[in-house]
Amino acid sequence: MNADFIVLATPTDYNPSTGYFDRSTVRSVIKNALVANDKALIVIKSIIPIGYTEDLKKELGTNRIVFSPEFLREGSTLHDNLYPSRIIVGGSNEKAKAFGSIIADCADAVNPDVIFMSSSEAEAVKLFSNAYLAMRVSFFNELDSFCINKALSTRNVIEGVCLDKLIGTGYNNPSFGYGGYYLPKDTKQLLANFSRVLNRDLISAIVSSNESR
Repeated sequence: MNADFIVLATPTDYNPSTGYFDRSTVRSVIKNALVANDKALIVIKSIIPIGYTEDLKKELGTNRIVFSPEFLREGSTLHDNLYPSRIIVGGSNEKAKAFGSIIADCADAVNPDVIFMSSSEAEAVKLFSNAYLAMRVSFFNELDSFCINKALSTRNVIEGVCLDKLIGTGYNNPSFGYGGYYLPKDTKQLLANFSRVLNRDLISAIVSSNESR
């Protein structure tokens, strides 16, 4: 194998008994990749806990692992690849910068934002981004519950709220709650990462609100 980059995107399902993502496939594939190729930069695309890349680098004794999250909407994956909202690479060495440049060059967008940071920061960007989207879903669901209780028009209230440009119109449709593969597990993983942080009321409320809905 003579590749310069190995991109890893195996699933990391949330394990409720441990409170963390199951990273076994990520670890296994990376160990195999390090043996098969002694020069390639391994780029993790799987969603992982904050700090996992650094822990893995220490465990395996290598600096050839970085985390680079994807920001793709369901039904708009091709568009979001060609016109990325941002490109984030959790590494700043020459190979990491080269990877970021390749992704940018493949985009149809003109000069997309490419940001280099630590892998732990990149992991945090991904989980907090998804948690914010989940928070919006939960917020408008609770607005809907209030309007139903008070015999108000949910649609009228939402329209009035969202005409504020600081709020906008995304993720504002009441529903049964956020579901799918990503938001439920990502919010719970972020909450697990808050285990030693005193102020975690909001993240806890997002998970609790969605479960109630």
